[in-house]
Amino acid sequence: MFTGIIEELGSIKAITKRGQAMVLTIGAQRILDDVHLGDSIAVNGVCLTVVKFDAGSISVDVMPETFRRSNLSRLSIGEPVNLERAMAAGGRFGGHIVQGHVDTTGTIRSREPEENAVVFTVEPSDSSILKYVIPHGSITIDGISLTVVFVSNTSFTVSIIPHTLAETVLKWKQPGAEVNLECDVLGKYIEKLLFSRQESSNGRSASRITESFLADHGFM
Repeated sequence: MFTGIIEELGSIKAITKRGQAMVLTIGAQRILDDVHLGDSIAVNGVCLTVVKFDAGSISVDVMPETFRRSNLSRLSIGEPVNLERAMAAGGRFGGHIVQGHVDTTGTIRSREPEENAVVFTVEPSDSSILKYVIPHGSITIDGISLTVVFVSNTSFTVSIIPHTLAETVLKWKQPGAEVNLECDVLGKYIEKLLFSRQESSNGRSASRITESFLADHGFM
C-alpha cells in the first residue's frame, strides 16, 4: 500500500520490451536506502516489484495487463518518473490509501495558473470512473495523492501547490500529456457492497446493505 506522497523523481535508464511485457531500469537514489529484491515500488502510480538493483538503479517487471492499462508503455529513455516505496508500518499517512492499481489513463486538457497554484483539467480515457470522483475527494495522478476540485460529465480538475509541482513529473506535463489515474478504493468497495448479490440456499438474493441501511446506521 502507498500514500501518494512522492519520495523521489527517478529517470528511465533502460527499457527492454518483449511484446507487451517490459523490464524498466530506473535511476534513483533516495529509495535505494533500504531496497530489497521483491520490494514494491510505485512508478508513476503503478505498483511494481523490484527484480534487480545496484548502487544507482532498480529494475522492475511490467506485465501485459499493466502495459495495456497504464502509460508505462509510452515511457522513453531519460524520462522522469514518480517513485514511492510501499508505506512502512508506523509511518505517517500523508496522502490517502493508494494501491498502485491504475484504473485507466487520462489526458491533461488544460493547465492554468491560479495565484500560487496551477489547476489541471484531466479527461479520463474511460469516463465511467468519474462516478468514483467527487469534489474534495481523493484521486491519484501518476502516483500523486491529490484533492479533486471540480467534476463534470467528462473531466475533473485538481489544484497543484508549488511544492508538488516542483517535486513531481507534473512539472513537465502539458495539455495533451497522458497520466495514470487511480480512484479512491473506498468508493469502489462501497459500490460493491451496495449492489452485489450474494448466493444463498434459495438462489441469488440482494445484499442486505442498502442506502437506507447505511443512513440508519450513521454512515450517510
